[in-house]
Amino acid sequence: MTLQKVIISGGGTGGHIFPAVAIANKIKEHNPNCDILFVGAEGKMEMEKVPKAGYKIIGLPIRGLQRRLTLKNLLVPFKLLASLNQAKKIVKEFNPQIAIGVGGYASAATLRMASKIKIPTLVQEQNSYPGITNKWLAKKAKTICVAYDNLERFFPKEKIVKTGNPVRNDVVQISGKRDKAYEFFGLDKTKKTVLVVGGSLGAGTINVSFKQGVKTLIDNNIQIIWQCGKGYITRLSKFVDTLNSKHIFLSDFIYKMDLAYAAADVIVSRAGAMSISELCLIGKPTILVPSPNVSEDHQTKNAMALVNEKAAVLVKDIEANQTLIDTVHSLIHNKDLQSELSKNIKKLGIADAADRIYKEILKIAVAPKTQNEI
Repeated sequence: MTLQKVIISGGGTGGHIFPAVAIANKIKEHNPNCDILFVGAEGKMEMEKVPKAGYKIIGLPIRGLQRRLTLKNLLVPFKLLASLNQAKKIVKEFNPQIAIGVGGYASAATLRMASKIKIPTLVQEQNSYPGITNKWLAKKAKTICVAYDNLERFFPKEKIVKTGNPVRNDVVQISGKRDKAYEFFGLDKTKKTVLVVGGSLGAGTINVSFKQGVKTLIDNNIQIIWQCGKGYITRLSKFVDTLNSKHIFLSDFIYKMDLAYAAADVIVSRAGAMSISELCLIGKPTILVPSPNVSEDHQTKNAMALVNEKAAVLVKDIEANQTLIDTVHSLIHNKDLQSELSKNIKKLGIADAADRIYKEILKIAVAPKTQNEI
């Protein structure tokens, strides 16, 4: 079947937006003339990132409940109702062959309205522990594409297809780039290298842990590529300057992640779903420090899916200040454990996730409806 019109909805974080764009790119690869419309939430990251990727997006006024008591919570029911009405209008006017949800509040309204007018829906769940939105949408969805095993606890078994998470291909292509990476970061190819990534916003606990222990790493012939996040760069730059070391590359954001992965001997990372999907394809020994500041503690559950397969080492956020640097020291000097972790994490990688999801889209997409059918 040729795809002519597709809606993709969701967002809120890069973990939802990156796979959504990857799915859109795969659809365009096979259907260059397909009209793809994104539906997101006003004021959220997708409203900026999706147009930069070359796609049109419409924002809904939908928002979630604040964790603390606030007057904004009183507006939530009204914004939900307005979003449902707007989503219904968008879906009817655009008339897609399929609606795809990647998680986030906007997808709740969009896919719910699509289901009501008999447009097939597909849900893509990135995490090992699904969010509320996808669990709710799964009841009406035709297919649920997942990245982890054992999600029958949350979704109807007959609808689940394990596809993996689609990742940015340019980021995971690291073969033959090690020398170029050392040159790019200005580091010494004879030294062991630790890559520290806390996400685009940075991770406070990881940054504090490395600030406390980075000198001991340097003194032990270890060098660091350190992505600290926008909110931390000013303070940490001043701190790193005091060390007067050529063996630390500090940046708020790393745009050449393929080179950072290529240079790394050991990686320290948060446990977001998309980060883990990339790490499984990279295959480097990894220490995961899950963020405790996410809904339903899903980063810990993502991490444990690897730890239970002896594919990564876990350091709890609450213990990181005391144990993270020692864990880095231990792992970087333990070749046997590095080898075991690399071998096991590679087994979990799915390189063709976008292709698998595209095949599932084709299975359930329908011919465009006429106006009389809507």
